[in-house]
Amino acid sequence: MKIGLIGNPNVGKSLIFSHLTGIGVEVSNYPGTTVDILSGTACVKRLPVEITDLPGIYSLDGVTDEERLVRDMVLAGTFDVLVVVLDAAHLERNLYLLLQVLEHQVPVLAVLNMADEAEKNGLLIDTEALSRLIGVPVLLTAATIGKNIAEIIPLASEHAAIGTYHVPYDRHIEAAVRTLMRVSGASRVSSLLALQGIGTDASLLESAKTIAEEIEEEHRMPVPVILAGNRHHAAAEIRHQVVLHKSVKEMRGLDNWLLSPFPGIPIMIGILLSMLLAVFFIGSYCEELIVSAFDTWLIIPLQAASLDPLIYELLFSFIIAIQAGLGIAFPFVFTFYLLMSVVEDTGYMSRIAFLVDRVMHRFGLHGQAIIPMVLGLGCNVPAIMAIRQIGTKRERHIAAFLITMVPCSARTVIIAGIVAVFVGLYAALSIYLIIFVLILLSGLVLSKVTSGTQLGMVLEVPPLRIPSPAMVLTRAWIHIREFLVIAMPLLIVSSIFLGLLGFYGILDIIEAVTAPFMTGVLGLPPFASTALLFGILRKEMAFETLVVLAGTATLTDVMTKVQLFIFALVSTLFIPCISTIAVLYREQGLKTALQISFYTVLLGFTAGALVHWFTLMSPGL
Repeated sequence: MKIGLIGNPNVGKSLIFSHLTGIGVEVSNYPGTTVDILSGTACVKRLPVEITDLPGIYSLDGVTDEERLVRDMVLAGTFDVLVVVLDAAHLERNLYLLLQVLEHQVPVLAVLNMADEAEKNGLLIDTEALSRLIGVPVLLTAATIGKNIAEIIPLASEHAAIGTYHVPYDRHIEAAVRTLMRVSGASRVSSLLALQGIGTDASLLESAKTIAEEIEEEHRMPVPVILAGNRHHAAAEIRHQVVLHKSVKEMRGLDNWLLSPFPGIPIMIGILLSMLLAVFFIGSYCEELIVSAFDTWLIIPLQAASLDPLIYELLFSFIIAIQAGLGIAFPFVFTFYLLMSVVEDTGYMSRIAFLVDRVMHRFGLHGQAIIPMVLGLGCNVPAIMAIRQIGTKRERHIAAFLITMVPCSARTVIIAGIVAVFVGLYAALSIYLIIFVLILLSGLVLSKVTSGTQLGMVLEVPPLRIPSPAMVLTRAWIHIREFLVIAMPLLIVSSIFLGLLGFYGILDIIEAVTAPFMTGVLGLPPFASTALLFGILRKEMAFETLVVLAGTATLTDVMTKVQLFIFALVSTLFIPCISTIAVLYREQGLKTALQISFYTVLLGFTAGALVHWFTLMSPGL
């Protein structure tokens, strides 16, 4: 049996999924989209039940990737049963999606989650009356405390039913649906979708378009608006019949502070900076421990061993790749997802998005983009993974470009280790300023040239909750396992490839070929090109490789301060590390990964060339 969990965002659907399946889940990317689907297996009466956690959506006739995906899967009959998860504390708003699901004539179980919060708010819901009204079984649950969760699968497998409730649509809509069903033989739900221009049957869409135009002329409003109004009215009527009591006292509590510009924005900045510092310091501390362990137990003994040069190069490249993944990316990624899980489970993520939405619109983005962009200062890899929460393909595309320009902690190592130490603190800060200006300009340009529709942000602000430590760890592990499976193999292969290039002297040839550009355009020594190439493997390796090739840790002995500034600027803007490219390919596709790589290379070289030209024009610098 295949069961699909469907519901609005922030209704506890993923928490229910975790309760039902544990952490043994699979993450798959639906073909043609960047939307991930979580699936797991439970056992009922010795028979396997496949459970799929569908993306949170508000409607089955929307235009976002998530809404199209869920609609296509429901229309295709992918699931034997749909478990519709609703927020019992906000029943009327959640009934809208349930009414749409009932129209698809599939077996349904309605789960009213967050029963404990509904009770605190003074809401008493007559589940038996609701079940009789809509024709499907209704279960009251509280996922945070595990109430009635064990009953979901047995009820879904044995008692799920096709709903009997039909939304009373406007008489013109009902007449149009009957006409389309009679003329084309389409189902009721296909006819309703066709009136909104959704479907694959060309003749049905053409007939529906003609009828829809007549309805819109009669009502002076689009058909989707009429349908939405009818469904909202039906949801309100149902709520009125099944909610027995509602407290008239509403408490906003902390939201009076968190959602107001003041002190909401200062509080937001404080929380984001705290998260950033936590990611940076915890990640850096763990990085130092892991890297030191690799150096002590693997790399130093390997260097002391008498091995065939080729065998040594292959082993060294393999070990350095594992060190880069586990010692550099892993601590930052895992810390990031722990903190992200806490922020999401408390409900504060929606409040952050609400506060910054107006500013982010100037860059073609929504407020949700602020979290991955800020935390990209820790590591770009989890930041790229986090953009999947952003609404449309256009916005994810813009966010991917901007995030790869954010100076991560590895780039900070370059800026601090080269510029701050050998050139000066103000010079190091100027690199951050240059990058910040370039991000702003890139965002403004991308918002103008990127195709696609920018949708208004429909944002539900869930109640603040105390997160469950077990669920926080579970969600963090699911994401970190995905990183280990995707990014680590590519990191290992790339490291070995670069090692072989060096062993067979190809890097020497590259230095000879790139010398005119490196020296003439950027004003850098030829060996800087090799350091930039190794920076693709992991960013701070550009610094490490530069020291090795220079033959001294005192870089001012072999390079001028201007050269060190240019090298740091170019390597910081230069093509992202291989882990980031791998995740870009995974999340956004090959085309976007190549576009970002080309753009950042062009940006880095252009910025370096301009600084070199400026210094030539100003000999006193």
